[in-house]
Amino acid sequence: MSSTPLSFILFYLLISSSSWLLCFSSGAGFNLTTIAFDDGYNPLFGDFNLVRSPDGRSVRLLLDVSSGSGFISSSMYEHGFFSAKIKLPSDYTAGVVVALYVSFLASNGDVFEKNHDELDIEFLGNVEGKPWRFQTNLYGNGSTSRGREERYRLWFDPSKEFHRYSILWTAKNIIFYVDEVPIREVVRSDEMGGDYPTKPMSIYATIWDASSWATNGGKIKVNYDYAPFTADFKELVLEGCPMDPIQEYPDFTTCKEKDAWLETRNFAVLTPKRRSAMRKFRQHYMYYSCCYDVWRYPVKLPDCVIDPIEKARFNETGRLRFSGSHKKQAKIAKARRKKKQRAASNERTDV
Repeated sequence: MSSTPLSFILFYLLISSSSWLLCFSSGAGFNLTTIAFDDGYNPLFGDFNLVRSPDGRSVRLLLDVSSGSGFISSSMYEHGFFSAKIKLPSDYTAGVVVALYVSFLASNGDVFEKNHDELDIEFLGNVEGKPWRFQTNLYGNGSTSRGREERYRLWFDPSKEFHRYSILWTAKNIIFYVDEVPIREVVRSDEMGGDYPTKPMSIYATIWDASSWATNGGKIKVNYDYAPFTADFKELVLEGCPMDPIQEYPDFTTCKEKDAWLETRNFAVLTPKRRSAMRKFRQHYMYYSCCYDVWRYPVKLPDCVIDPIEKARFNETGRLRFSGSHKKQAKIAKARRKKKQRAASNERTDV
């Protein structure tokens, strides 16, 4: 009788555990219109570390000992769908952060001083051999104390090939996507008040040195022996209502038609299949959530929807209750439940 190699079994289990996401992502994609870099963006900083492709359809951002780099949209937008396919740096990337985000912090600071809104997708580098992690976040009215971080791992290596990362922002909700998989939704409510982003914003992409916090709380810094670190962006998408950045009090009614169009698009509809994929992603790959962080937020944030099954996996710090992989956590939790059930059964038998 032949035996199956252990390495093959482990590989099969790894593939099987993420097959539902791979299958979902490989389906019919969003019907998107991409633009050339110069049709929607301008360099933001580190011009010498920003390299356009010959056809102008893609751009490479570099971080070296002299500088990081970044670009910004030519216009500001009220709501929209903002997206790019990104390939991240490989090997040793501790302290390196690559970000795609929507903000008016820099572009509109004089109008809304200390009250900026922001939506983030930030990729957090790691030591060699450990995978990239990333976080989503949103700010309303400029208070970083009301940031709403969630942190995740991925079911693929984002440094090996391009994947699409997207932010949908409407008057009703915000959805973060990895490929065609929704990973987080924030639904606007009256209780959120000014914490829901409503101000006109620009779109940014950056790579920079975040040694002070990005890896192990800043204990591991960027090692420039591995520089330059490169992040590639292509198939850029800007779908939204452009706003006049000079107008102090924008007329938001001019964007109602564009808003209505956005809400009918494929990427704006969370079908039962997409909601199922989002739930499974969060069960398998989310390792921190502000919604379960009662140390930071003793009073539940109004946009948080508490899932009792999901909550059971997290400590009061919002971090996973058990160390190791999600599979290991699930096995430990299952073993504990069985132990409690046996103890309860024994008590009933003894009575």
